[in-house]
Amino acid sequence: MPSTQYPKRRYHRLSDLLRDMRVIWRERRGARALMRDEVIDAQFRERLMLAVTEVNGCRYCSYAHARAALKAGLTEEDIAAVARGEAAGSPPDQAVALVYARHWAEADAKPDPEARQRVLETYGETKTGAIELTLRMIRIGNLMGNTSDYLLYRVSAGRWGGARPADRPSRLGGADATDAAEYVDSR
Repeated sequence: MPSTQYPKRRYHRLSDLLRDMRVIWRERRGARALMRDEVIDAQFRERLMLAVTEVNGCRYCSYAHARAALKAGLTEEDIAAVARGEAAGSPPDQAVALVYARHWAEADAKPDPEARQRVLETYGETKTGAIELTLRMIRIGNLMGNTSDYLLYRVSAGRWGGARPADRPSRLGGADATDAAEYVDSR
């Protein structure tokens, strides 16, 4: 039987998923505006999603958002840099948000108040709300993908489910930064 120490972030309780879903439900108008690029543009949104995905290590989201980022106009180099956890090369006005996105994901959606205050001072209330909604949306996708992989891992005695091999350690919290970079390299 596989160890219960699955190396990727996932939902441990249904209540955690429901809490995240309630946030999206309450902010559904904002989510629609976000997806129409009314507050932040598609490139910025995809950079944020890739940054959170890098921390959470969802192989499905890594692939899907690498494709979406290309469609939004990011270059392969841009995607690979974000997948490696680098903000350099991103537009300077997005750097604070990208660092915050990683912190937010690493802190399990409970960021340090000082970090959030810096984002508020940089972007204002409306844009900060859109940034945090983006982070919450990708968190749900990441953790659902990883939870599905965890179930596969458990029922297959560790053979399936995308657990990181020991010879491919992550630099950050179980994230699989190589998935997006590998997608870009395979093109």
